[in-house]
Amino acid sequence: MHVFVAGATGAIGKRLVPQLIARGHDVTATTRRPDQAGQLEALGARPEIVDGLDGAAVGQAVARAEPDAIIHQMTALSGKPNMRRFDRWFAATNQLRTTGTAHLLAAAQAVGVDRLVAQSYTGWSNDRTGGPIKTENDPLDPNPAKAQRETLEAIRYLERAVLNAPLEGMVLRYGNFYGPGASETLIDLIRKRRFPIVGDGAGVWSWIHLDDAAAAAVAAVEGGASGIYNIVDDEPAAVSQWLPYLADVVGAKPPLRIPTWLGRIAAGEVVVQWMTEGRGAANDKAKDALDWQPRWRSWRQGFRDGLSDHDPPRGAHARGAA
Repeated sequence: MHVFVAGATGAIGKRLVPQLIARGHDVTATTRRPDQAGQLEALGARPEIVDGLDGAAVGQAVARAEPDAIIHQMTALSGKPNMRRFDRWFAATNQLRTTGTAHLLAAAQAVGVDRLVAQSYTGWSNDRTGGPIKTENDPLDPNPAKAQRETLEAIRYLERAVLNAPLEGMVLRYGNFYGPGASETLIDLIRKRRFPIVGDGAGVWSWIHLDDAAAAAVAAVEGGASGIYNIVDDEPAAVSQWLPYLADVVGAKPPLRIPTWLGRIAAGEVVVQWMTEGRGAANDKAKDALDWQPRWRSWRQGFRDGLSDHDPPRGAHARGAA
């Protein structure tokens, strides 16, 4: 197929383009920065310099490409994480999730694209009541932290827009990313002992390696029905489990432990809720419907062996892998 990858120079895009090409697809790949066009050409893609918030430019780029499918991986995070002002930190990404999604859908319909795969998220966005593991049928958090309300609404918008569009719309709810290009800030905080366990650390997180996330996008563009799919590994785990393990793997001292009240003062409600009330996600639907399996079945193996680029990128052969 000819696949149009919007947002091809982000953490996922850099892993996704080589996997698509390895599977025999032609790829048109977008970036906002002209200086990154050479990187896309080196990966084997045809670069397009496009601002995802420029509707006319998006429409023209898709019309030139005439793709069979579009993969929406546009994000725009920059700078240090800001959990107290989470919506401000995610403001540009939220624009891409709303306005950028609308532009891509309009362009897809104008050209007659049959399939669009879009990046979403599962993690702090899950309902914090009920069991520790959520499926795609469970609701999103009806009462998120005040600092995350705009971001969650942008996620809701993207998912509704893609699923209601007159094409095969697929939403991939990625878990928390790790791997080269996604782990460095977290590891730095852990080594400096600035990422403590708050309260009981009972909040459950689901992780996904960047290569496995990219492989899921390849699987989705090649098959599967419209719908929402959790793209996570097989082992959701409490912060009190995965954080000390990761600290040990990267040669850091064990994480500090602080009471909930101090965490609320030091880091804010977003961090406290995520560390103490977070819910993980089940991946059964994606494995069954997309014929996809994460190579890194557990963060235990992934944190130990998958934080650097010692291995070549895992292509879409991760589908169905043992």
